[in-house]
Amino acid sequence: PTQQITFFDAVKSTLAKPLFTAHLKKGAPGSYDFGYIDTSKYTGSITYADVDTSNGLWEFAATGYAVGSGRTVTTSYDSIADTGTSLLYLPTEIVAAYYGQVNGAMYDGSQGGYTIPCDSNLPNFVAIIGGSRHTVPGSYINYAPISETSCFGGIQANDGIGHSIFGDVFLKSQFVVFDGSDSPRVGFAKQA
Repeated sequence: PTQQITFFDAVKSTLAKPLFTAHLKKGAPGSYDFGYIDTSKYTGSITYADVDTSNGLWEFAATGYAVGSGRTVTTSYDSIADTGTSLLYLPTEIVAAYYGQVNGAMYDGSQGGYTIPCDSNLPNFVAIIGGSRHTVPGSYINYAPISETSCFGGIQANDGIGHSIFGDVFLKSQFVVFDGSDSPRVGFAKQA
């Protein structure tokens, strides 16, 4: 089968640098930049993780996590960065550890995932990527209302997917660099 050529693949050779960035926002318009990194869009440094492109994805290894102010758990989980996925899909045990810290959180089979009381004060989620901590504010994890009191969680289990997906719930908390150079990598920094 022929592999789909993406827009980025088609324009990459014409760009100043073979990369694009995603600066997505919660509740506000975001932006993409092609060929350059706008340093006004992030603070601190960009942490990079090597990407395995053999499956045609921006695939990298996350190496741990923490819930709220809890201890950092070291565990490696194969992941992809995907702006076309809304949620943050993680291994079942990480999802259970997260919602174990949320009063009233429950797995609801009829909703296909974890639900939370809409008025929950959710803990932050921290992913360890490239040796650095990348934090999703708890408020980003209250994804959508189901009823007046029940909301759908923005972190869900990756059962049957084959890898974790760092979708928009995570990406809206980061400035993201998709570097398509000969040594492909994905970079994350704190949004400015």
